[in-house]
Amino acid sequence: MDRLVLRSHIALLIAMLLWGSSFIALKVAVTELAPMVVVFIRMAIGATAFLVMWPWLRHGINYQAGDWKFLMGMALFEPCLYFMFEAQALQYTSAGQAGMVTSMLPLMVAVTAFFFLGERSSLRQWIGFFIAVSGVIWMTVTGEDSAQAPNAALGNFLEFLAMCMAVGYTLLVKHLISRYSAFVLTALQSFVGTLFFLPLALLSDWPAHISISTLGILLYLGLVVTLGAYGLYNYSMSYVKATTAAGYSNLLPVFSLIFSMLLLGERLVMSQWIAIAIVSIGVGLSQERKPKVSKKMPPAVTG
Repeated sequence: MDRLVLRSHIALLIAMLLWGSSFIALKVAVTELAPMVVVFIRMAIGATAFLVMWPWLRHGINYQAGDWKFLMGMALFEPCLYFMFEAQALQYTSAGQAGMVTSMLPLMVAVTAFFFLGERSSLRQWIGFFIAVSGVIWMTVTGEDSAQAPNAALGNFLEFLAMCMAVGYTLLVKHLISRYSAFVLTALQSFVGTLFFLPLALLSDWPAHISISTLGILLYLGLVVTLGAYGLYNYSMSYVKATTAAGYSNLLPVFSLIFSMLLLGERLVMSQWIAIAIVSIGVGLSQERKPKVSKKMPPAVTG
């Protein structure tokens, strides 16, 4: 496997690990703060960090006429609409179940990428997708009821809408990544997200104070997850297909369940551990055997 492609796969794996942990972090944060307040502070922290780094990021821009429509569409899909749905979803469903719903993303991206990007998936990849989804479904039906999911049906539906936004985001990033560095796109998301969620946060109830633990969670979401996960995911899109990158999202329910077990006290039964193994096999099958490196030059700043 080409070194750049191997790095992209490692970047995707780390991004999924960080995103898997973000379900738990967000779940904990919304127990103390209103969802829109949490998302706004997260975006503001990320935007502040990118402002500090901007002198090193601004060179990774090759604007072309009309790109503003794609750039704004990307930021509207994610973080704006995506986080609106996901923050609300985690008020009604558990972090583990929300992570499971993300199993829909690879299949949704594969179908839309076929029509809009002309990407084709092999039979082996489709088999891998469906094996991974089957494993996620198994994890869902074998899970035990939890007090952390007061209205799981509504929460899971809201998370599904978030996945629809993620599909649009993935396709637009794939379209833009040849002209903009991964971190420029991530910075734009933070800036637009901060402006978008500011009025929603102002309309929400703010607590008299924010605990140290919640402040730490917000810093983690704003710095580690926003800069790290999104930056790594966008970087990987320079060298792998959109469907390949989306295929890694089947690891999100695995990571979110493991983190739920370690940090929230949720417990997994043996059948769920078997399902995790099935998901891992499916993700492996869904990857290309001989991925091709894009012939275009990589972004100027990919760190």
